[in-house]
Amino acid sequence: MNKEQTYYVKGMHCASCEVLIEKKLLEIPNVKAVDASTNKNQVTVEYDGEKLGIDHLNNVFKKDNYTFFENEYRAGRIKENEQINPTLFGFCVSIIVIALFLLLDRLGVSSVLNINSNSSIFAFLGLGVLAGLSSCAALVGGIVLSMSKQWEQLYDGGKSTYQKLQPHIMFNTGRVVSYTILGGVLGLLGSQLQISLSFTSFLVIAVSLLMIGLGMQMLGVKGFQGLQFSLPKSITRNIVNEKNFQGRYMPFIMGALTFFLPCGFTITAQGIALLSSSFVQGALIMGAFALGTAPMLLFIGFSSVKSLSKQHLAEKFSKVAGFLVIFFALFTLNNQMGVLGFSFSDVLTKSQQQNQNQDISGLAPLVQGKQLIKMTVYSVKYSPDYFRVKAGVPVRWEITSSGQPGCASGAVIANGLVSGPIYLNPDRGQITVAEFTPQNPGIYKFSCTMNMVRGSIEVIN
Repeated sequence: MNKEQTYYVKGMHCASCEVLIEKKLLEIPNVKAVDASTNKNQVTVEYDGEKLGIDHLNNVFKKDNYTFFENEYRAGRIKENEQINPTLFGFCVSIIVIALFLLLDRLGVSSVLNINSNSSIFAFLGLGVLAGLSSCAALVGGIVLSMSKQWEQLYDGGKSTYQKLQPHIMFNTGRVVSYTILGGVLGLLGSQLQISLSFTSFLVIAVSLLMIGLGMQMLGVKGFQGLQFSLPKSITRNIVNEKNFQGRYMPFIMGALTFFLPCGFTITAQGIALLSSSFVQGALIMGAFALGTAPMLLFIGFSSVKSLSKQHLAEKFSKVAGFLVIFFALFTLNNQMGVLGFSFSDVLTKSQQQNQNQDISGLAPLVQGKQLIKMTVYSVKYSPDYFRVKAGVPVRWEITSSGQPGCASGAVIANGLVSGPIYLNPDRGQITVAEFTPQNPGIYKFSCTMNMVRGSIEVIN
């Protein structure tokens, strides 16, 4: 007659953890059935013959960073040598990283680089490096962080650092291949194709919500442990199985699909690829750009691999990554809501605009029957970023490119005034014209595609 024993496990945080533990335990000869539960942090084993010893189990799962206990209290107790609470440690480290990110973003590091359709491939490589340090890191880097634990479990058979880095290498390879091929397609189509930002905004919002859930799981929030973003166990068992290699190519596919996620740097490169009117040139531009983003994304991946492979660092890394993933997800979510016309920062923006109204007087001059407003786009600002026009009178909006790549330089979104995004010519000194006739008085916001750079147009009677 089979016997049953319950063990408590430290380090089990996701559905893939359950699958891995069950798979390995079922490989032990006298084990007949296994039921692992993330919610309870416990594993129930049905066995025949000799009971599984704690030392034996911990030896089997040593490289997977799981520790087995027979006593629930011991499983939840903090080790004596862990003097710093992992959650507090993760919060403090993440605050420092977030502060550095925001500082780099506001400094406008991309202003040192001017690119156009005649720039060398090395310039686009540099643009990719800057993107990896700026706004693209918030979205794509956040995705890498949020998937690090799942990828670490998926590639549990890897013993060397190189083997554990395989999903991160595949993710970046997918990016480079996708960007190169689709960049060539953009070059062939010339100015006949523009990527829809409305669809990608909803896509990014969905990804951000998923990232928030994954971040909560990393922080160990109990309410989110049961909300597993995964396939049923009957399917995931086959994915985790090393013999079924197809599932292990998912990082490559995810990397390839990032081509469609809106980022000011990415749209700038895509716009120049369009202007190149050449498959080869478009492919080289986008391929070099994606290659430039790879070092930072690989560094994020390498950091996760090294941290997760060391038991005393795994929990602390999970907390740091959890806080960062949630911040980047909320940061991106707020920006994309702003692109769609809804932003959590609307109240502050309106307050600032009301203060400006007291200082700024005068309407746009009338030239050939149209109100003329002129604006120059820099890497992280519009100059000027505030205009006043009359309702019912046509407006001609001339937008001049400074040639500085950045969030602001891809396109302008003017909800309520212009239908669809205003795609900018990224070449220095080039003017993009948008014409519209405002009908209703009010203050209308405009922004870049990530809603990180903003301005407003006041329409009066």
